[in-house]
Amino acid sequence: MKRVSEKALRKEIIATALSMSRSGLTAARSGNVSCRFKDGMLITPSGKRYEETEPEDIVFVAANGSVPRGQGKPSSEWHFHLTAYHARPDRSAVVHTHSTHATVLACAHKSIPAFHYMVAVAGGKDIPCVPYATFGTEELARHVAAGLKDRDACLMANHGQIALGRSLTYALELAIEVEVLAEQYYKLLSTGTEHLLSDAEMRKVVEKFKDYGKNTELDQADN
Repeated sequence: MKRVSEKALRKEIIATALSMSRSGLTAARSGNVSCRFKDGMLITPSGKRYEETEPEDIVFVAANGSVPRGQGKPSSEWHFHLTAYHARPDRSAVVHTHSTHATVLACAHKSIPAFHYMVAVAGGKDIPCVPYATFGTEELARHVAAGLKDRDACLMANHGQIALGRSLTYALELAIEVEVLAEQYYKLLSTGTEHLLSDAEMRKVVEKFKDYGKNTELDQADN
């Protein structure tokens, strides 16, 4: 993530959360957004409407999970945000949503397989679904860390989706892409037919995305 001031990052988190909500990825106060900052992260506060959130409401959480005095409560999901940063030091932003189709698949405990080459945008041959655990717990954080070990996105059973990025912009774009893929796969399931790409083909596509990522993380292979 490029170096910007703390105030600018706080404003960008709010703008990202508002975009997440207005794009239909999440409803009301659900979902949350964070970015890496100093030895920890900045994250949206718990239970506050994004439209009413001010830069000073964004909460700093240190690497050890502590919150300095004088701040509000961080999002209840701060555990898996922080664990995601520990698991993926190469990523600097996290977007978590309850987007409709990704959540439907998550509630069915279904990963998104290689039905389309764009699945590789998350870094592998599929977008996994990690096991269920109560929201806001360290157990869920461990599941998420495992799911994101070599992926930039995963589904969480009976919950929603999480996407990583080198910046807030790219994390949000990936969350949007995951929802599009989830909707496409959901509709494909209704046909009763799947023709999945091979692991070998997906490895080739993943490598191609690495090249495109030199300019932008979400360059389309069709561009």
